[in-house]
Amino acid sequence: MVDIAYRTADVDGLKVFYREAGAADAPTLLLLHGFPSSSHMFRELIPLLADQFHIVAPDLPGFGRSDMPAGDDFDYTFEHITDVIDRLTEVLGLDRFALYVFDYGAPVGFRIATRHPERISAIVSQNGSAYEDGLSEAWNPVQAYWKEPSAANREAIRMLVQPETTVWQYQHGVPDETRVSPDGYGLDNYYLAREGAHEIQLDLFLDYASNVALYPTFQEYFRTSKPRLLAVWGKNDPFFLPAGAEAFTRDIPEADVRFLDTGHFALETHAEEIAAALRDFLAG
Repeated sequence: MVDIAYRTADVDGLKVFYREAGAADAPTLLLLHGFPSSSHMFRELIPLLADQFHIVAPDLPGFGRSDMPAGDDFDYTFEHITDVIDRLTEVLGLDRFALYVFDYGAPVGFRIATRHPERISAIVSQNGSAYEDGLSEAWNPVQAYWKEPSAANREAIRMLVQPETTVWQYQHGVPDETRVSPDGYGLDNYYLAREGAHEIQLDLFLDYASNVALYPTFQEYFRTSKPRLLAVWGKNDPFFLPAGAEAFTRDIPEADVRFLDTGHFALETHAEEIAAALRDFLAG
């Protein structure tokens, strides 16, 4: 049995929930989840890695069991969320760590890396893009909202926070849908059903444009710092295309790029394969 602790840290008055496993003196791995999930998405990966790594997996502010202040009391931008997670690493004394980033966790993790390149030992990107090549046509309605943040364009993307869309995100591109546990999307939909959650998520969709604007900054970091990088990708992802994984090699020629026959939430079906790839990569 793997000993996993479920903790809460006070980050300047904000409660941030996180999962922690592994020996404190082992190499640290910071796991950053995506939309609309939480650290629960790592429930199968953590036990597969905890014998080798010190693992910390927080819930981003507004997600999971971390505090979800009202939009009037908290600036729901990726920069501010990064401020909180960056500060969490300091509160927990994480002075050097590898990043595992997925979806929304990617721009948060890449922001941290550009702020503190000396703290990053390696990066594992699982369906987390830093290149426009990786954005599929599924982003078109969101991009229309970026260009014209009108009430009509906001309503046009409201379907992205509906329960059936969450289920679709988990199941799309998976050859055998019976391998996708309902626990993940069921819990995500529970959190999305909280009062105010939809508006917070729509605010973050609008602010996602700030991440794309920073892609050149992230790419410059890749070129200058040359972090060890593994891109392990569900190749049937409807949002982040395989080209986004391959693009890492433009700036980090030695990047290790691997594809899996699954969808966006690749850990739901390929946790063992991803854990094996990560072990092999970080041991190299």
